[in-house]
Amino acid sequence: MNRPASKTSRRRFLVALGHAIHLTWPVLSAILAIQLALGLLIGFVEGWSLGDAVYFTFITGLTIGYGDLVPRQTLTRALAIGIAFFGLLVTGVIAAIAVHAIRSGSPMAGVAVSDLNIDEVIE
Repeated sequence: MNRPASKTSRRRFLVALGHAIHLTWPVLSAILAIQLALGLLIGFVEGWSLGDAVYFTFITGLTIGYGDLVPRQTLTRALAIGIAFFGLLVTGVIAAIAVHAIRSGSPMAGVAVSDLNIDEVIE
């Protein structure tokens, strides 16, 4: 691939990425706010510090779960499941945004599979 085509593809990718983030930002920010509210509620009920509650929220939301902070009560465990569920939603939305942006940056964007000539694709 020559240089101008890669710059064009990169520009298309970045424009599509910015546009997709702009469109989905209200949804992403709402989900993150819900996660943070659940994490702060868990921290309050469990008696954790603010920093520990925020740390627990993002570690659980990213589904990492180191196990250094563990909710002990049934209510807080159920809320932690909610944080993890919303974390999966955020991960899915971010993955969809990335796939959309990659497809938009591709020189083959907008070409139907039925219109492809295998010899052109290989080159």
